[in-house]
Amino acid sequence: MQRLLVHWFVSSVALWVASYLLAGVSIQSVPTLLVAAIVLGFLNAVLKPILVILTLPITIVTLGFFYFVLNGVLFALGSTLVSGFYVEGFGSAFLGALIMSAVSWFLGAILKPDQKKKD
Repeated sequence: MQRLLVHWFVSSVALWVASYLLAGVSIQSVPTLLVAAIVLGFLNAVLKPILVILTLPITIVTLGFFYFVLNGVLFALGSTLVSGFYVEGFGSAFLGALIMSAVSWFLGAILKPDQKKKD
C-alpha cells in the first residue's frame, strides 16, 4: 500500500511540474491533480500495454520514437477524461508526457526504498 501511495505522490508531483512548465497544460485544483494522476496511472497500466503491442510494427520502424507519441496520446486522453485537466494540443500533450516521465523517473529513483533490505 505504501508503494502505491508513493507512486501516486510521485505522479502527482510530476504532473504538477509539467503543468507549471508548460503553458498548454493546466490543472484547476489539487483534487483535480490527484484524480488526473490516478487516471493517467490507470491508462498507463491498462491501456498502454495493449497499444504498445498493437503499434509494435510502427514503433520498430520509427526506432522507438512512436513510443513517445503513444505517451502523448495517453496524456491527451487523460485530459479528456478528467474535467479541470486541460491540454491545448498534441504538442503540449507530447511535451507534458515527456516532462512527466522524466520527473517521475527522477523522483522515483530518489524515493525508491532500498531493495537489499530484508524484513
